[in-house]
Amino acid sequence: MGKQHHDEHCDELGPITSKDCVCDVVRAIADAQDDVIDQLCDVSCAQSIRSLVSPVTSNGLDTVPFILYGKGLKPFKASGAVVDNNNNQPRFECIESFIFRVNEVSDDCCAVLELLAFDGDENACDEPCDQLDNERLDDLQRTGICITVDLSCFCAITCLPAVSVI
Repeated sequence: MGKQHHDEHCDELGPITSKDCVCDVVRAIADAQDDVIDQLCDVSCAQSIRSLVSPVTSNGLDTVPFILYGKGLKPFKASGAVVDNNNNQPRFECIESFIFRVNEVSDDCCAVLELLAFDGDENACDEPCDQLDNERLDDLQRTGICITVDLSCFCAITCLPAVSVI
């Protein structure tokens, strides 16, 4: 019964390729984003992917941002650092985010994710909604900070509507 329940929730994107539905969804996002780059419910992962690859319009969308959840459905927040060269005195600048863009997914569900952040708001606070609430879509940007994760460690994924961040 557990396998059937799992399949019902994970097959909205088509056939399941493994028991790791979070990995399957992130892989589908990566494939869709690759298609867009090569060709230059209301909110769900399937809807966001369809918006990204819609042949009807050239909408300029290139990314399906998403939030991952670990055990106990706790949102996953990652951090990294960039070098700020202001005043010729290089310093680290820490950036935290709950929002990611997939860059690559391997066959064993190891993924390279890039942190996305809002312009001028490098701290993700305590909850994803704290980071997202009242932010402008066009202020969402790539940070250049990438992390490598094992997608099989996550229990859930929330996809945000497709956007342009390139």
